[in-house]
Amino acid sequence: MLKLTPPKTEAELLSRCYQLSGITFSALAARYHQTMPSSLTQAKGLIGQLLEVALGASAGNQPEPDFPNLGIELKTIPIDTHGHPRETTYVCTAPINLTAEIESWEHSRVRKKLARVLWVPVEADPQIPLPDRCIGNAQLWSPDPQTEATLRQDWIELTHMLHLGQTDNLSAKIGTYLQIRPKAAHSRILNPGINEHGEEILINPKGFYLRTTLTQKILEYCYCKA
Repeated sequence: MLKLTPPKTEAELLSRCYQLSGITFSALAARYHQTMPSSLTQAKGLIGQLLEVALGASAGNQPEPDFPNLGIELKTIPIDTHGHPRETTYVCTAPINLTAEIESWEHSRVRKKLARVLWVPVEADPQIPLPDRCIGNAQLWSPDPQTEATLRQDWIELTHMLHLGQTDNLSAKIGTYLQIRPKAAHSRILNPGINEHGEEILINPKGFYLRTTLTQKILEYCYCKA
């Protein structure tokens, strides 16, 4: 798929978003000569990939925001017919082999990913056929001081547990806005890690996710700004 050149300004990026607002998944796929499947089960991430192409995101799989020159990360929010998020939002991988000194929140990958985000709501109601679902109105967002303080506290607690090798005690219930959950196609995927005794073990890959309690607030912010 041929990507657009990266947008030079936030205004240019938002202009591209407005041109996509209301377009169906099938129309977006056809624009880039992609076949739209009847289900995303075997094509998870397809809509996000198409949006990256359509908007000129250039980071690829690099550990930096999707629009590096603007410092902006692209995130989609699958929503139901009432405008509520249907699932948690993946932020980035969580380190499970912490043999070095723990990094600070200010320099953490989570903070870099969430400093400035382009949120794109996408229809995800199962009653709507996948090709007929639409792209919503995108908005730029940055966490306010109170939200960042909560994210920081969650990150400190979760990262501290990882650093101590307390993976068995990690639960998706820990954290107000941020949580850690398995991040792998299936449970048979294992990576090297450490336990609380400092012993090397094999652990399922894990990732940081935003709870729907936060993404719901973000959606409300987007609707207010629209």
